[in-house]
Amino acid sequence: MAFGESALDKVLENETDEGNIPIINKLTSLSIKRQRELLPIYHHKNALLYLIEKTPVTIIVGETGSGKTTQLPQYLKEAGWADNRNIIGCTQPRRISAATVAIRVAEEVGCPLGDEVGYSIRFEDVTSEKTKIKYMTDGMLVRETLIDPLLSHYNVIMLDEVHERSLYTDILLGILKKIQKRRKTLKIIISSATLNAEELLSYFNKEDNETAKIISIEGRMYPVDILYLSEPTSNYIEKSVETIFEINSKEKDGDILVFLTGKEEIDICISKIVEQSNHSLSNNDRRILALPLYSGLSNERQIEIFTSAPRGTRKVIVSTNISETGVTIDGIVYVIDSGFVKLRVFNTHTNFESLIITPISKASALQRAGRAGRTRPGKCFRLYDNSSFDSLKETNIPEIQRSDLTGLILQLKALGIDNIARFEYITNPPSEMVIHSLELLYSLGSLDEYGKLTSPLGLRMAEFPVNPKMAKMLLMSGKFSCGEQILTIAAMISVQNVFLPQENKKSFEAARKKFSVEEGDHITLMNIFHAFTTKGEKSPKWCHEHFLNFKALSRAVSIRAQLRRYLERFKIPIKPADPKDGTDNIRKYGSFRLVLYVHPSSIMFNRKTDWVIFNEVLETKKKIFMRDITTIKREWLLELAPHYYTLDQN
Repeated sequence: MAFGESALDKVLENETDEGNIPIINKLTSLSIKRQRELLPIYHHKNALLYLIEKTPVTIIVGETGSGKTTQLPQYLKEAGWADNRNIIGCTQPRRISAATVAIRVAEEVGCPLGDEVGYSIRFEDVTSEKTKIKYMTDGMLVRETLIDPLLSHYNVIMLDEVHERSLYTDILLGILKKIQKRRKTLKIIISSATLNAEELLSYFNKEDNETAKIISIEGRMYPVDILYLSEPTSNYIEKSVETIFEINSKEKDGDILVFLTGKEEIDICISKIVEQSNHSLSNNDRRILALPLYSGLSNERQIEIFTSAPRGTRKVIVSTNISETGVTIDGIVYVIDSGFVKLRVFNTHTNFESLIITPISKASALQRAGRAGRTRPGKCFRLYDNSSFDSLKETNIPEIQRSDLTGLILQLKALGIDNIARFEYITNPPSEMVIHSLELLYSLGSLDEYGKLTSPLGLRMAEFPVNPKMAKMLLMSGKFSCGEQILTIAAMISVQNVFLPQENKKSFEAARKKFSVEEGDHITLMNIFHAFTTKGEKSPKWCHEHFLNFKALSRAVSIRAQLRRYLERFKIPIKPADPKDGTDNIRKYGSFRLVLYVHPSSIMFNRKTDWVIFNEVLETKKKIFMRDITTIKREWLLELAPHYYTLDQN
């Protein structure tokens, strides 16, 4: 299949007074001050500060790379908005974005990270009493409202990447609207790359008031040639690899950005790139440096992504949709767009949330193509035909319309918002999802029969930085005398990528068997943690020998300590399980729903068992898989949740 030259499509070029200048770059010949001055937003600095001062809500529409995220908080700090121990807050929908942006801004400000500039993500707070600019995930700011309902330490709050319509960003719009009615001096900034600003304008400007105003900022965009396949491909991973090598042999210098749906696809793609590089590169071809980009990546791997490739080498970054708008990477000239994204979708009929691979929207396709035009004219290779593009939805489905709302509703209840239906959503969630969440919270004991938050159970569950089921499991661990083990399991589930990429499958399986037990993945994770803390806590070498992720396990140690402090504050007994009980008590307290296929990555794969609990579901075109699995006994269902289950004696 070839890309049709007749299907060229141009991404519009934005002209400015300075001409076409790259966005934040790594050119050592330019000072940080000069780099900041070359950003498109710099020309709007005074207008922005004036509008923010005079208007309660400022809506900024500007393409990724215009400098909104890094520069505006600095302008506000320089203008005095962070004086008198006040904070300028900026939310991000992803952890990796919050951390990387904070690192960059700290460099520009000239301070150590965590001093004047810091970030806060789940289980990681890199701030201090000196912090004036704070980047954080949207979920962390919602959690802060549980402690400080009026967010009194913030003078300005900027919601960034609002076009992504993440669950907690949507909720923050409603929460901040309520807060601003009580705190007239609070300034709200809403920043978006593609959002239809009129929708937000009407949301804030109800009742004929002039609460919100819009300002647009031009981006830096070179023309991008968009090439389609003549017919759809049946395997976009294979086609991505094929296209990478075609670009490497036929096109000029420039790095490549590939959009796939998740870590597993990315690892497969990189493995194929490395394998083909070893066999098919000619002496005239550039060497290829293939790098992954997805949430949960270690800091070292993140740094590699933003570092220039060695001379004679072309960098290929294989990424999830995080690279659409969340991060800006210098040097990208070619984009390969699979046309798919992995989304979490909650199904009220089966009562589970699954990861589904689905076509992207036209808005996402445009954002992906735009990544190729940041520093010079580029090309976007779409691995689908023109008619497939025409059939795509215009915009993404807001997360609030496709997600499990249980944790969110628990937090809203803790904020005193009892009537969930009357909360001012920018987009209303489906009623069946709200009803499901209320029923589940009632079954967990966090709501009473009138829908009120219970005390102390419901209040304590809302405080935990984990999902409601996990919070209930932790709070009940004292009753079952297995607190130490449940803390470990909760911490290990909260980190991603415990195992390193599987380059040598036989060696990997042999290493994993050292920790595996017949009861399943949760007890296996517990064994890994115990081995790490007793043998490998200060030894990255030990982790490497056992195919374990040193950074992830170190993070699990930190998370476990934080969760332990919650149990200590709530005076929950933290005892190790009695050895004579084996793992029964540890496996008893879980959340039981549905039996599905066992994921190949599980140690339970190819083992027979009748009843299991699982932590995550992955839905593919052919099957629905469970991950993080542990065996249970069926009588535990009636013992622990008689209000939920009946068993057929036949």
